[in-house]
Amino acid sequence: MPRVLVSDKLSPTAVQIFKDRGVEVDYLPDLGKDKEKLLEVIGKYDGLAIRSATKVTEKLIAAATNLKVIGRAGIGVDNVDIPAASRRGIIVMNTPFGNSITTAEHAVAMIFALARDLPAANASTHAGKWEKNRFMGVEVTSKTLGVIGCGNIGSIVATRGVGLKMNVIAYDPFLSEQRASELGVEKVELDDLLRRSDFITLHTPMTDKTKGIINAESIAKMKDGVRIINCARGGLIVEADLLAALKSGKVAGAGIDVFETEPATESPFFGLENVVATPHLGASTAEAQENVALQVAEQMSDYLIKGAVTNAINMPSISAEEAPRLKPFVKLAEVLGAFVGQVTEEPIKEVEILFDGSTAQMNTRALISATLAGLIRPQVADVNMVSAPIMVKERGIIVSEVKRDKSGVFDGYIKLTVKTERMTRSIAGTCFSDGKPRFIQIKGINLDAEVGQHMLYTTNADAPGIIGLLGSVCGENNVNIANFQLGRDHPGGDAIALLYLDAPFPDDVLAKVRAHGAIQSAKKLAFDVAEA
Repeated sequence: MPRVLVSDKLSPTAVQIFKDRGVEVDYLPDLGKDKEKLLEVIGKYDGLAIRSATKVTEKLIAAATNLKVIGRAGIGVDNVDIPAASRRGIIVMNTPFGNSITTAEHAVAMIFALARDLPAANASTHAGKWEKNRFMGVEVTSKTLGVIGCGNIGSIVATRGVGLKMNVIAYDPFLSEQRASELGVEKVELDDLLRRSDFITLHTPMTDKTKGIINAESIAKMKDGVRIINCARGGLIVEADLLAALKSGKVAGAGIDVFETEPATESPFFGLENVVATPHLGASTAEAQENVALQVAEQMSDYLIKGAVTNAINMPSISAEEAPRLKPFVKLAEVLGAFVGQVTEEPIKEVEILFDGSTAQMNTRALISATLAGLIRPQVADVNMVSAPIMVKERGIIVSEVKRDKSGVFDGYIKLTVKTERMTRSIAGTCFSDGKPRFIQIKGINLDAEVGQHMLYTTNADAPGIIGLLGSVCGENNVNIANFQLGRDHPGGDAIALLYLDAPFPDDVLAKVRAHGAIQSAKKLAFDVAEA
């Protein structure tokens, strides 16, 4: 039974979901604050469920010897060292949709608060003043709302803006014209958005490209009296530049829910009447907190029990529905990679993975990850589908993918081709109805070979006597052959042999095979096919 540690506060319903799904769970909601104690116990767990209090550092990950998945109840994963987790093969999940509506509604609330000076008017009235003429607001109807980042949360804000009869324009490099039309918004370039907007709201992740996207230069392009809302990430705005614009009147007001440094107990924005500041409340509703807790419990349980991957930051998603169908092809991809990894002794420069027929319609990102894991496992034993792409990238290996319609007798197959400085090597395989992987082509030579745990692979010039030679050597040395497959490119040309064995091929017997003049090369191979 997999075991999960919950080190931050989660809903009791979420804890029960783990139990109902067959996962043992330890609910220790204050453990995330005790770094030393957490380090001491983390090695016992397969999963770690957190919010923002627990800091998953490289040191903690190094101690988490059994950890397979980290689940963050919420969208932000700033408290998780994702590169370190990925290198260790640990999946990092979040719940990007559980608090989307809540965060979007907070942004809309900021729009109204800025438009009508609600916080300042509230404070004035509570102080016994009646300053009706002082707080002259503006309508939002017919104003232009600029949405920077029109993904999950941004698109909700956009539709709410349309409902308020605002003219909504959006900047997002990944927003298609069709999607913009469905939302009822106009897709524009960033400079156009800055120039035209009365209100600008940020809903983009923090990346190298978006960091400081609101700065002195971009503010200079905006209308005088623009109002800016940030409920996304503090680093999207250069705070000193916004402060200067607020004081000069260039920016009429700002709604700030996130800061460069949090918790923000001090800020130059504090005390400014034209700033509405809240303590990162975007996701802080009872509904959102419950939703993300339930989602993270469901996602982690599905992965630990069924192998389904949902909302992973560092791994292709695999739905619970597709996991059973995909599983044999994941194993096939690993086997193809493992074959090439074991027979290739030179550094690999390029990798091409071809998906033909039905395999091209599958989750090819997951299959690519599996192929790469098999490819480098002979050199790096502690690798899986999460860590393999990173390790391949670190080694400077170029990976490409090709998809095509069915082109042969098989409904679908995968072909792996690798290039080194001096040679190109390829292998193709498929899965039959029994779900077991099979080799169907090696070095351009067609064959049909069942994959076994222990195998011997030889190459030779096509000539009589190879079957007898290999059979005799195996018989004389008490090596039992379960299956024997041959292939050649043409009579008298290049030929190969694959022997499926009951046990590992002994090194001393391998030396005898290699010493025979008819054999060009011989490799003993090992494959993990127990679950195929």
